[in-house]
Amino acid sequence: MAENAPPRWDRRMQQRLSRGEAAALGEMYDRFAALVHSQANRMLDDEDAAGAVTREVFGHVWENPDLYDPKLGSMRAWLAFLTHRESVRRLRDAADAAEDPGDPDALDERVRRATAAARADYIVASMPAPLRAALELAYVQRRDYRQTAADLGVTEDEARRRLRLGLQLLSTARTRPVEGAPPPGYGRAL
Repeated sequence: MAENAPPRWDRRMQQRLSRGEAAALGEMYDRFAALVHSQANRMLDDEDAAGAVTREVFGHVWENPDLYDPKLGSMRAWLAFLTHRESVRRLRDAADAAEDPGDPDALDERVRRATAAARADYIVASMPAPLRAALELAYVQRRDYRQTAADLGVTEDEARRRLRLGLQLLSTARTRPVEGAPPPGYGRAL
């Protein structure tokens, strides 16, 4: 995973994009495309649709760099928000286009699950690097807290604290409102 982008990087990136620097878009794409694509794929469960969402999100950023406000959050958070919004729009459009829309509650449940999964992805992506590293070692690489502590070069108590805090943050993914108002400044449609 990419490291959290410092606010200075975010401001500089926005300025470069506003000037129309194609290299800035390439740099941003290299840094965040995997995050955008994986979040969209997780929500839509469709590789082609995830690719389309990725293109749509980066196209939106290229055309509207001034909609990003570094004071409201990181560039990573803005991209995650745009990805979530576009993915939910596609889920709803697909349900509306179906000849037999089926159970509307089933679509709402799918959107809720996808939103919780995307929120969990966002939480992991935006949490402090030490917490993210501990969770990755414990849950992706299947290390216990002792091995995690050794790999991170911290005490076992510190490793347990990081894991506990990381899991507490993740647990909020399902308890937050699913369809809340977007952050100020981020509400323009793609």
